[in-house]
Amino acid sequence: MALSVFRHQAKECEVYAKFLAGLSVLPETIQKVEEIPFLPIEFFKTQEVKTTEADKKPIIFTSSGTTGMVQSKHFVSDVSVYEKSYLKGFELAYGNIQDYCVLALLPSYLERDGSSLIYMMEDLIKKSNHPDSGFYLNNYDELISKINLLETNSQKIILIGVTYALLDLTEQFPLWKRGQGDLKQITVMETGGMKGKRKEMVREELHSNLCKGFGVNKIHSEYGMTELLSQAYSKGDGIFNCPPWMKILIRDTNDPFSYLPINKTGGINVIDLANINSCSFIATQDLGKLHSDNSFEVLGRFDNSDIRGCNLLVE
Repeated sequence: MALSVFRHQAKECEVYAKFLAGLSVLPETIQKVEEIPFLPIEFFKTQEVKTTEADKKPIIFTSSGTTGMVQSKHFVSDVSVYEKSYLKGFELAYGNIQDYCVLALLPSYLERDGSSLIYMMEDLIKKSNHPDSGFYLNNYDELISKINLLETNSQKIILIGVTYALLDLTEQFPLWKRGQGDLKQITVMETGGMKGKRKEMVREELHSNLCKGFGVNKIHSEYGMTELLSQAYSKGDGIFNCPPWMKILIRDTNDPFSYLPINKTGGINVIDLANINSCSFIATQDLGKLHSDNSFEVLGRFDNSDIRGCNLLVE
């Protein structure tokens, strides 16, 4: 299927076609996934990466960024593909969304236009069909009270938040000091680094602090970005798993057309077949390594690459 999508996009996506031509790559000669050239993610900052189908009044998702930073733009002509991708991806990882109360420690979707994460969370909040699901920003006291009440009622909770905001929550209103004991019903999911808001921490230290603050054994994580319509999830220890239509390859940092064996650190290439109307083959600026079971870790960023992610939404 990846090869079929490649041939379609090599013909229908003008930016990708020019990229392949610049490499003197003939699409019909590509016979294996490993031979597919991956489009550098930076193209989403300067080009309209879309197939001809995306001319039909697309929704444009934009990346978060600081003043002066060039934002990535993802032209999505059929947002129902995105909706199917994130809903099915969540179900595969966590089950029925209606089993959860969804608490989003993120800005309201009204406070920033164009965020694909906010679009996803708004829809998941609606689909959870729980009266207490919703967005939170600085109202930590209300959020803590809500969590305590839901725990008392044995309601399963997904709390997804920007990393430094979750740390602020545990430091300003530490749950364990409120006499609640360890939380049993909550899944705490962080989505990104500090983005200049706080001192950067290695994952082990960060997750240890969050585990202590929330009284949980594991911190979950979400790996996604504006340029992708699918997400990978980690249920602890920074080990991510992809849905079946998403795949990770690790490229050699010195040779972008060579791939590294398992457990070797290199650049993360992502195949996301949900990107059917843009480009499904993206070379990110993330560093990581792949495991034998196709799970993967994110270990950092290339030097001088832009900080990115939803932590920049809180200004």
